[in-house]
Amino acid sequence: MVLMQPTARQLTGIKALVHVLALVPLARLVYLVFTDALVEPLQYITHSTGDWTLYFLCIALAVTPLRRLSKWNWVLKLRRMLGLYAFFYGLLHFITFLWFDHFFDVAAMLKDVAKRPFILVGFIAFVLLIPLAATSTNAMVKRLGGKNWLWLHRLVYAIVPLGVLHYWWMKSAKNDLAQPLLFACIVGALLLMRVRWARQKSKAPARASA
Repeated sequence: MVLMQPTARQLTGIKALVHVLALVPLARLVYLVFTDALVEPLQYITHSTGDWTLYFLCIALAVTPLRRLSKWNWVLKLRRMLGLYAFFYGLLHFITFLWFDHFFDVAAMLKDVAKRPFILVGFIAFVLLIPLAATSTNAMVKRLGGKNWLWLHRLVYAIVPLGVLHYWWMKSAKNDLAQPLLFACIVGALLLMRVRWARQKSKAPARASA
């Protein structure tokens, strides 16, 4: 019953649990760095933050299908939080790239972005995430208007495939495509569900009039 329709207090507890779980990867990362447990800390930080960005993007994208299939409408109240954690880990990923790879030399960073396609794709995905994070508050929803806000946040349908493509190109250099292929299948399935539901919705008025 809690999963079907949690009370306000139970939902607050669920949100607190999600916050804690979402910060576990960061806590583990900090622990490994400060205990000198990593052989190549820079590479590990870069890959770990990038991986968790993609994980949270996929989880956020899965919220609507989960709600429709399970009828747990309350899970929609977690989607914004999950999206912000995707941006948070994406920001850490970008800062790692800008700081440790280029020592905050923006010009050198932009040259590197333009020169390497897989970095360019990842950079575009991160830039597209910024307006979504900036408009995540209730005040911004009211300022933009619900319809405009919804259209803006549909950018996630481009961001997630770009993130998968970034990951695919990065892994293809090492001929290690098992995980990128898994991500591609998951994201493809989640997007196809939305396409199917959108087509059903568009056909519903025609059936009703008939």
